[in-house]
Amino acid sequence: MTLYLDVIWLLNWLFDCLLLYWTAIILKRRVALWRVCAGGLIGSLIIVLAFTPFYARADQFYMKIAFSLFMVLATFGFIRFNLFLKSLATLYFVTFLSGGILLGLHYLFEYQIVSKNPGQYAGINRFGDPVSWIFVMVGFPLAWQFSKRTLEGMEMAKLTHEQLVSVTVKVSEFEGTFQGLVDSGNQLYDPITRSPVMIISLSGDEAGIPSDMVELFKNPDILVRQEEQPEYTWTGRMRVIPYKVVGHEHQLLTAIKPDFIKISQGENEYQVKQGLVSFTFQQLSADNSYQSIVHPKMLTGIPVKNAS
Repeated sequence: MTLYLDVIWLLNWLFDCLLLYWTAIILKRRVALWRVCAGGLIGSLIIVLAFTPFYARADQFYMKIAFSLFMVLATFGFIRFNLFLKSLATLYFVTFLSGGILLGLHYLFEYQIVSKNPGQYAGINRFGDPVSWIFVMVGFPLAWQFSKRTLEGMEMAKLTHEQLVSVTVKVSEFEGTFQGLVDSGNQLYDPITRSPVMIISLSGDEAGIPSDMVELFKNPDILVRQEEQPEYTWTGRMRVIPYKVVGHEHQLLTAIKPDFIKISQGENEYQVKQGLVSFTFQQLSADNSYQSIVHPKMLTGIPVKNAS
């Protein structure tokens, strides 16, 4: 059996560099390419050590830990101890994650639980089920892309969750509680009173809203098409808000002056004294994780609980 040590060492160096590069991406740290290559080179030296008279030490636990410490030190340097530990833990996370994905794919497509040849089981028990280098070379980039996209999706979900609030709105006989998303891009104001405007999607939660207002919210263009405006139940509360969207310069939005708006964010509770609500039947979130878009100005006051 012929072993090509240079090829094995080069592949390990490449994968160690990729693991360190991925670690830098997750940590959001800008690292020079030469430092990533230097860290990968240190990690790949353990393969060379395995073919020397000191091969027994290459399998020792403390030796593997030492190599990983020097890899992180060479790549990210040492600023503070807690940052160093965070970098080390992230490197192990990336390594276990990518290795687990590769093994999972390997056993999914190649490993057979039932075999007609009993001798195969002995080989698996003694030496493990070998994963070909070709499979690793193809599977590792796929695993890296899959994990990168998954982590980005988790990060976006976390950011969205941190911006979620609970919104309670009361208008005459109608009162409802909705999950809201604080959107800094929401810059809707009443041009006269400068009151911020919140958008709420009803989507079946219209109990308590007069039928004529429900028809208006379902077809907001009625106000523009009709020459004479009919008398609505909430006419005294109605405000017409001009706004712009991409492709349409002049649009009109119907907003309602509520009896009160209460917003809860964690342990803080805000009573919005000056604000308007625009109801719609369009779904604001694809997964229905929120039903309201909250104006950021509505959370600029002093929380009621903190003030008390």
